[in-house]
Amino acid sequence: MVKIECVVEAKNWLGEGPVWDVKEGALYWVDMLEQEIWRYEPTSGKTKTWKLPKVVGAFSMRERGGAVITMRDGFYFFDPETGETELIQEVDADEPRSMFNDGKVDRAGRFFAGGEDEVSERAMCGLFRLDADLSVHELERGIICNNGPCWSPDNKTFYHTDSFKQSIYAYDYDFASGDISNKRVFASSEEERGVFDGSTVDEEGYIWNARFMTGELVRHAPDGTIERRIDLPVPTTTSVMFGGDNLDEAYITSMARIDWAGPTVREHFPGGDAGLPAAAGNVFRVTGLGVRGLPEHRFAG
Repeated sequence: MVKIECVVEAKNWLGEGPVWDVKEGALYWVDMLEQEIWRYEPTSGKTKTWKLPKVVGAFSMRERGGAVITMRDGFYFFDPETGETELIQEVDADEPRSMFNDGKVDRAGRFFAGGEDEVSERAMCGLFRLDADLSVHELERGIICNNGPCWSPDNKTFYHTDSFKQSIYAYDYDFASGDISNKRVFASSEEERGVFDGSTVDEEGYIWNARFMTGELVRHAPDGTIERRIDLPVPTTTSVMFGGDNLDEAYITSMARIDWAGPTVREHFPGGDAGLPAAAGNVFRVTGLGVRGLPEHRFAG
């Protein structure tokens, strides 16, 4: 039986990018616009937050210790012990409306992350890969809002979402090099009210996507068709990640404030922030799904 519960009353302005670290048995995520990294340990129920100097987009633990993150203008190292950040490389620093959004590490330890236009209008942002040698490679350009990078269990397919082009795309993935090719539409939300946001892949190769505006968790089969939908307590769900000891628990982030967003988003919430449920911005856990996720890898650099 499926069970949905709130596990952290975070009240995140814009909760995003959940990552389950297998080694620590803990969930990390970011509050982009409050410029915070969050950590939740289910065994103790304890949470911890770190305040950062800029908008933070994505987070991953690092094999050599510490973490790697994106802030608004580039890739950075992050030291959880001191809270300090160290620039690796700036990206699109001359684009004032571009800010890094979602990101994830592939199974070779490379960090993929991309940008979004902060008012969700212009297709001006890029998708980038940070390799273990700390070199940065631009993989694509012309994105409005990057979201949901993830990989098939066999590492042959890369999935990536442009939320405001209403599409999840699939690419051929060269695991040896980290290059992508043969872009095609995997799923479209043009016939739906909801917007594709963050995604993850389960061990059966199905894609789980958080639907922003409808508050659903949606499972897509490998051919893109919808296998099931699960309604969540808030409409502002943003991303999903499997965690827990058996990787059979889905953790979902959400956002509590939408008045910052561009007209594309605001027009769907006529009540503004005041019209959102009290639970908006919290982190939820869904159990009883009958499937397991795949372990997330740490950055190799």
